[in-house]
Amino acid sequence: MTSFRRQILVKALMFFDLCVMALSFAVAAFPVSRLAAAVPFAAFLSMRVKVQNIFLFLGLLLAWHGIYSMFGLYQSKRLGGGKREVRDVLWATLWGTLLIAFAGLLFRIRLVTPIFLIAFWIASSFVTISSRLVLRSFLKALRVQGRNLRQMLVVGTNARAVQFARMIESKPELGYRLIGFVDETWAGSRDFRWTGYSVVADFQHLSEFLRERVVDEVVLALPIKSFYSQASRIAALCEEQGIIVRLLSHIFSLRPSKVRADELDESAVVTVYRYPLESWPVVLKRVLDVALSSSALVLLTPLFLVVAVLIKWNSKGPVFFTQERVGLNKRRFRVYKFRTMIADAEKRQAGLEKRNEAGGPVFKIKDDPRVTRIGRLLRKTSVDELPQLLNVLKGDMSLVGPRPLPVRDYEGFNQDWQRRRFSVRPGITCLWQINGRSSVHFDRWMDLDMQYIDQWSLWLDLKILAKTIPAVLKGTGAA
Repeated sequence: MTSFRRQILVKALMFFDLCVMALSFAVAAFPVSRLAAAVPFAAFLSMRVKVQNIFLFLGLLLAWHGIYSMFGLYQSKRLGGGKREVRDVLWATLWGTLLIAFAGLLFRIRLVTPIFLIAFWIASSFVTISSRLVLRSFLKALRVQGRNLRQMLVVGTNARAVQFARMIESKPELGYRLIGFVDETWAGSRDFRWTGYSVVADFQHLSEFLRERVVDEVVLALPIKSFYSQASRIAALCEEQGIIVRLLSHIFSLRPSKVRADELDESAVVTVYRYPLESWPVVLKRVLDVALSSSALVLLTPLFLVVAVLIKWNSKGPVFFTQERVGLNKRRFRVYKFRTMIADAEKRQAGLEKRNEAGGPVFKIKDDPRVTRIGRLLRKTSVDELPQLLNVLKGDMSLVGPRPLPVRDYEGFNQDWQRRRFSVRPGITCLWQINGRSSVHFDRWMDLDMQYIDQWSLWLDLKILAKTIPAVLKGTGAA
């Protein structure tokens, strides 16, 4: 697709999305007017003619467009998957709906009720997702038929370059036509000839080839360490002629990792990571942590008072137990728990090391003599963990995440891959909590933490929270 045609398509999409927002607004207003006599639909229509409301609605349209642009809904999705686009649309419409909710509270718009917001989000999400999927299917059909193609040139003839080329050719719906490869003669050139691909130019004659041939994109698949100067010169050459340059992401062969491109002033920065960084899901995870932990602390205040009285009645010492734990990126913080042991329990731990029943560096004893009678009940029901809601509110912990470990346990780690669990904020519950807790062997515990980090999503957090309650009620693995 030419640049002009793409601009026409993008502008049409922008206009269509604004129409969807306006239509969804009207559709969502209809059930509200039917259910709430205080806000008849006819009154809403008459209200819109006011100058103030017209400007307010225009402001919402402008903000809606900004949110869609922020989530990249007008960028090329040729190499992006359909699931990712659906996810981006859902997040965009969700934040757009939250913006309308905020405007409704700020300007006291009676029409903006919970029913209106739910109907608006469903309507706008459904229409936008449907339109994007129809457009995606239409463009794929065009590309399979040989239209809307982009000419691609691959620089490098190593195994990684060949693998990428075969992947591109196996997906005609992406709309790429492979022109050929660019490289010098090297030790692997004989193996490359058996692939059936051809070298169309060497480094010296690449500029001449780019001037004479149609090339939309150039993919750099050269070993960066040994071919830095050549790769840099080729990238500059392509930039000079306005040709898109793509760099294969697995520069360091870190295949499970994700890669993101950023800009720092005028420098391009490639970020390699495993866990989502400052993305909207991460922000929303923190919002949920604050909302749920603060609400739970208020609701559980009577229980906290009862537990405090029982602890003081059962044994001498403070109500709360605090201990230094290892958190996000190995930051130290004080964790809060209800005291379940005698006051000098930590001093007596050294004398009990020989009775340690846990594998790995952690310390666990099933029938720990330091635990009080009330402490056993608190541990069985996991009530002793509830003060950690304060840690969640402070930001030291999250509701869901790998359990924070004492400094003593961390210092016993002997494999670096296990320390990746500290790349995320620790939590009150995680996969370990719903899969047996203390009965789980240390190695399995670490595997579950890695599984959580690699597969993290908000939906996974919600599922873990839902499964934590029955796991706590059963008391499986509690110690």
